[in-house]
This record gives sequence, C-alpha cells and structure tokens, in this order.
Amino acid sequence: MSTLRIEHDAFGPVSIPAERYWGAQTQRALEVFGSKQPFAPSLIRAFGQQKRACARANARLGALKPELAQAIEQAAEELASGAFDAHFPLSIWQTGSGTQTNMNANEVIANRANLALGSELGSKSPVHPNDHVNRSQSSNDSFPTVMHLTTVLELRGRLLPALGHLRNELQAKADAWQDVLKIGRTHLMDAVPMSQGQAFGAFAQQIAHGIARIEACLPRLRLLPQGGTAVGTGLNTPQGFDVAFCEEISRLTGEPFETNPCKFEGMGTHDALVEASGALNVLAVSLSKIANDIRLLGSGPRCGLGELIVPDDGLTSSIMPGKRNPTIAEVLVQAAMQVMGNHTTITLAGASSTFELNVAKPVLIHNLLQSIEVLTDCVSLFTHKLLHGLEVNRPQLARNVEHSLLMATALNPLLGYDRVAQITRKAADEGLSPKDAAVQLGFITAEAYAQHVRPEAMIRPATPTDND
Repeated sequence: MSTLRIEHDAFGPVSIPAERYWGAQTQRALEVFGSKQPFAPSLIRAFGQQKRACARANARLGALKPELAQAIEQAAEELASGAFDAHFPLSIWQTGSGTQTNMNANEVIANRANLALGSELGSKSPVHPNDHVNRSQSSNDSFPTVMHLTTVLELRGRLLPALGHLRNELQAKADAWQDVLKIGRTHLMDAVPMSQGQAFGAFAQQIAHGIARIEACLPRLRLLPQGGTAVGTGLNTPQGFDVAFCEEISRLTGEPFETNPCKFEGMGTHDALVEASGALNVLAVSLSKIANDIRLLGSGPRCGLGELIVPDDGLTSSIMPGKRNPTIAEVLVQAAMQVMGNHTTITLAGASSTFELNVAKPVLIHNLLQSIEVLTDCVSLFTHKLLHGLEVNRPQLARNVEHSLLMATALNPLLGYDRVAQITRKAADEGLSPKDAAVQLGFITAEAYAQHVRPEAMIRPATPTDND
C-alpha cells in the first residue's frame, strides 16, 4: 500500500498518494468522480503544450518571474512528452467545463517544477498551481483551447496522412484497372458496362473530398479562445496575452494558430469542433460505402459475385474449415458506425452551450478524439492489410460482360428503346444472348451487332468514329 502525504486547500487537509504529482483539488475530484474512463493521452499532452505557451507568454509580458516561468515550462514540456500520463487519473465524467483536468495539469506541473527548484511535493512554493501555472488563465478558456490544439494536431499528424495513403492506394488501383471491364450495377441489379478503374476512381474521389472537408475546417479550429479567462472578457490577463500565447503555441507546434477575435464565441460555443466532427461523419459514410462495396464484390469465392479477390488475412471460421471472410472490411464498417454515433453525441454536446459557456466539453472532445483515433487506425489497417493486396478476378468479370443482357442498350440510338426492350425480354425469357435475340428478331445482323455493341466503347461518351 502506498504511503500518503497531506496537502491543504480551502476546505482543509487532503490525503494524496505520496508518489503522485497531482494535488488537493485533483484528489477531491478523484473521490467525487472516480477514474474509470480517463481522457486520451493526446489531450493530456496538449495541456503540456498549452501550459508551456502560457508560461512563455506570461514571462514575455512580465506577468511571471523568469525563473518561475522557466521551471513551469520545463515541467510542462515533460508533460507534453507523455512523462506524466499516469498522473492524470480523472474520468471524463466531470464538470462540463473540464475544470478538474485543467487543475490536474496545474498541480502536476507545479509539483514537478517545485521538485526541480529544490522544494517538496505539495509545497505550492515557490510555484503555486493557481497563482503561477494558471496565471492569466481560466479553465473556461484553457480547456477549449486544448480541445482545439489536440484536434488540430491529431488531424494533421495522424488522420490526414492515413487518408492520404488510402487515397493514393485507391487511385493506384483505379489507374491499373482503367481498362478492366465489368458490369455496373444500379438498384443491386445489372446495368451497363464500366471499368473497374472507374469504380475505384470514384472511391479515390470520395476520399479526396473527405480530406478536403477536413482541411476546410482547420482555419476555424486554429482560432483559439485563450485569453478570454472566465467569460470571454480577458479579466486578469495582461494586455496582449492572447496574441503572445498564439505566437508561442505556433512556435511549439508548427501550426499557424491565431487568437479568436471573439473569445465569447470560442468559449461559449464549439461550432468549429462540431463542424470537424461533421466532416468525419461524412468521411465515415464514404468509408462505409467503399468497404461494403469491396466486401460484396469479393463475396464468394464460388457462390457470390466474386469480381474481386480479397487478400487472405489468415483468419477463418470456428466451424467451417478454410472459410475466408472480409474481416478487415468489416472492421472499417464498424469503425464508421462508431464515428456516426459519436457525431450524434458531439452534436448534442455542441447544442449544450448556454450563455457564456458550453458545459459538455469533456464528452465532446472525448468522442471527437475517439473518432479521429478509430478512423486513423482502421483506415491504416484497411489500406495496408486489404487494399494493397486486392486483385480483380478477370475471368469472372469477362464472363459477366459477355452474358449481360443490358449490353443491348448500346443499340438504343440505332433501333430505339422499344425494339431494344424486345431484345432484352426475348433474351431473358429464352436464355439467349442479346446478340442472338436481336438477330432472331430480325432487327440487326450479327455483323452489325458486333459493330455497334462494343463493351470497350460503352464506358465513355460516344465519339463520331465509334460506329464508323
């Protein structure tokens, strides 16, 4: 059993595990809220970056003595590196402003700074968690600032690169299969020919649009409310703190963050984060369509569509030896479902803004970060474990094209819709090819049919030379 140390706050003494860097306010919150579902490490580490930038800005403006600012920044840098993840025990289920996690960061940094300066854990001297680490700040502007920081960093550093790899792999398939003919399907039924490359080109375009939607959100996500303090007025901040903070956080992260010109909007609402979740929701819809199409087109191998050959992942059935399933496609579909559900929660959380403060910040950022993480991991898995080894079943595709009734659609300009309808009906009723049906009906010769019905010419608009 760990030994305890005693700290004091406005309500009296508090017992804290001796080896832990958190303080009295965190311990009281831990006893109230518990620790069953902590925040993602990325949010905790973003707090380190935020506190570093605040210490720098305060020192620049004369609001902190240089030696204290330096100690705070050094401790915050360690926090940003992940060194103190284990010292953030609080559940996401806490005050809607995220106050307890902000104080957790203040206390951990203060205790670490005091140790570095030769003092003891819990001493609050010479660095005080509220007076120094939290100088020129409130939870009400710090927590939403961290929400924006971690969202931008996770999108730029993880999800967007994963989507770029997916788009490139899809485009590579589209280019390689541009002349591989297949039968298109509408309403789940046979339609006219197209190429497999065209199908994968559509997938690549979906992901390109998804990337563009996320990138379009970034300018608003880079607007930070830091400097608004309690309600947006900037009470207890030195003039210019908001601008100095954004300059410092931009240097630390390499991202061009700017101060939100209306701190009231940045603290009282989280529309930019809801917008970002909306972009992820659209992306989830796209990914679900792509994964479902691939697993359906790969169904079989003998009694399904069998047009694609899904790479073997080594997994099988518990009862059917040798059975292969599109497990990785199913993973991506389930990830998309999770993101869609998260977006509903984020929407409701965003709508919980009343007056000058949104009070559903923890659940909003928890779900948003989970969406980013789930998409990043599952998109990467899908790209490398399924898409990279995906192949086309050329014999099956050729058979489908050869036997398709709707190849006769190419005769519409020559024979008219009604006669072509007679051809397809006769072919279906009598088990004939559309060519044989057309010839038997006397509408066209076999030679003329072959001239006008050319699958390779049917996958693009007609040119003047197509029927010469």
